Amino acid sequence: MKKLVVSKKYNNKKLSNFLMNNISNLSNTLFYMTLRKKDIKINGRRVTKNETVYENDEVLVYIDDKILNIEQDLDIIYEDENILAINKKANIEVTGDNSLTDIIHKKYANCGFLPMPCHRLDRNTKGLILFAKNKISLDILLRKFKNHEIEKHYLALVYGIPKKECEKLKAYLFKDSSKSLVYISDVPKKGYSKIITSYSVVKKYNNNTSLLNVEIETGRTHQIRAHLAHIGLPIIGDGKYGINSVNKKFGKKYQELTSCSLKFNFSNHNGILDYLKGKEIKI
Repeated sequence: MKKLVVSKKYNNKKLSNFLMNNISNLSNTLFYMTLRKKDIKINGRRVTKNETVYENDEVLVYIDDKILNIEQDLDIIYEDENILAINKKANIEVTGDNSLTDIIHKKYANCGFLPMPCHRLDRNTKGLILFAKNKISLDILLRKFKNHEIEKHYLALVYGIPKKECEKLKAYLFKDSSKSLVYISDVPKKGYSKIITSYSVVKKYNNNTSLLNVEIETGRTHQIRAHLAHIGLPIIGDGKYGINSVNKKFGKKYQELTSCSLKFNFSNHNGILDYLKGKEIKI
């Protein structure tokens, strides 16, 4: 919660103007969402509109400090005139309110084109996210991802030791949007989409854990997390598909999954991004 008193400078100004200038990291979207939830009070009175404030008014804003204190410094791994690769932290969405995209848009607010993400990561998955810095690059990269011409690799710390050093897994995934969960089947079913997940063992540990290099040929929601859990190798820290007792044992709040590499396996029709053909960006 934030408690603020309106100074003479903001007398007879809009509430939004006062709050945006006095609460760090407060976006326009977050302000109006907080208004709708009736989480702003002026002199003890809950408000639902962008009202005018006056000198000495007391304003209370009920927003979780965790939301307001998201680290604003961007970990830029690679950047040129067309693309931007960011190492995303855990506990932040790629898009939406107070997201990584919001932060980037603030940083590049004076550019002619606001960088846009070309793919997604789950909120608590860390690692590389690719942004396009112009419309031409965005169209090309969206097409390349769709055509599987950008190779994506992840590092996953899992509970268990695989029987095989490497394997190409094929299965079928159903997304239940109402529960924000996906389900895996080894055989085709109505409403299920085919998924392909490959892994190779990077390292095995004495505590029954192993580090895997994972590549996905299909990019379905929660694919890696659900698919590995399905074969008995849940990702440590995964609250949805993992094992709670294991997560607690290792003291992990978020899934130990990192997008570590993007390789541009372009074929042709690359336009202004032809120079990326064969290039790999990794952390």
